[in-house]
Amino acid sequence: MSTVDPTISALSVWLALESPTHHAPGVNGMMDLVAKEVEGLPIAVERLPGRDGLGDSLILRAGPNNGELAVAVMSHLDTVHPVGTSAKDLPVRVEGDKLYGPGACDMKGGAWLALQAFKEVAIAGSAKRPMVFLFTPDEEIGSPTTRGVIEEIGRKSAAVLVTEPARDGGRIVTARKGVGRFDVRLEGRPAHSGTRHADGRSAIREAAHQILAIEGMTDYARGITTSVALVGGGTAANVIPQHAWFSVDCRVTSLADGVMMENRIIDLAPRDPDVVIKVTGGMNRPPYEKSTAVAGLFETARGIAAGIGFDLQDVPMTGGGSDGNFTAALGIPTLDGLGIDGGGAHTLAEFGLVSSIAPRRALIKGLLETI
Repeated sequence: MSTVDPTISALSVWLALESPTHHAPGVNGMMDLVAKEVEGLPIAVERLPGRDGLGDSLILRAGPNNGELAVAVMSHLDTVHPVGTSAKDLPVRVEGDKLYGPGACDMKGGAWLALQAFKEVAIAGSAKRPMVFLFTPDEEIGSPTTRGVIEEIGRKSAAVLVTEPARDGGRIVTARKGVGRFDVRLEGRPAHSGTRHADGRSAIREAAHQILAIEGMTDYARGITTSVALVGGGTAANVIPQHAWFSVDCRVTSLADGVMMENRIIDLAPRDPDVVIKVTGGMNRPPYEKSTAVAGLFETARGIAAGIGFDLQDVPMTGGGSDGNFTAALGIPTLDGLGIDGGGAHTLAEFGLVSSIAPRRALIKGLLETI
């Protein structure tokens, strides 16, 4: 008679509870699961009410109260998958070494395994420093309601461990690009496209010029990328369009390039002087650079991994942003990508590798006990 792997069983419960960012009941349900899991343990629980229609945050505290800076762990419990995904397109299931489900890789797998490590260390009383574990509800949309608490905890920490998924082969992240998001709105002059065409000033025509200009700002040699992925406008097929809009995504490798690109995009000037352009937004995640302190923390992690039995490697600066960008930009040594190894994040083929859970859990336990 076969037995169910308790790790798979426990993590499957998390995957089955769908928690897209804008579905506060699901996100809060995830916070409930975490709070219930630490009941009766030497772990203090603080719950921060959500705002702007988003879910709550949860802060766990444990370890010695010795006045030292803390070691902080950070995970988000929101996902990109809408409610109903697990029932139709991405059912929770195991196929060989792959555990499929919404958020299996990004990042419930990492959050779950890190919580187990945190509990182990709290119960054993083996931490040298206070430990803090922050669970957030809004990372997938840029952490608009939680950046303040992320930075507050970061400033009181000697190191920050982020449980975003590992990169291919279990490699972790020690540098990320900065991320900017902008919204561009254009207003032209409407006119009948048949009888008064010359009187019109097309907002869509102007948007086309601006989109090409923004896409042309990409500079691969400097690690700068710009893209327009959402666009809209117009009112009817026979009207010169008065309104148009589009979004801009910008990635940079340095703070200086972030300032430069923000100014270039904010200062967009219309080719047609009769069209008005309004740009809002900015750089919302600063670059996370591999400083000397980050490199030192990585070497500590490599030593712990070697003792567990695997060779830990990192990746070159990656284009995706995370909450680690915020703490690293404050000068706090930050390691990211410490979560589950897997693939298909943000797709309907998302999975985590079951075989990666135990060693990644042991790595985080070792970091909590060593830093």
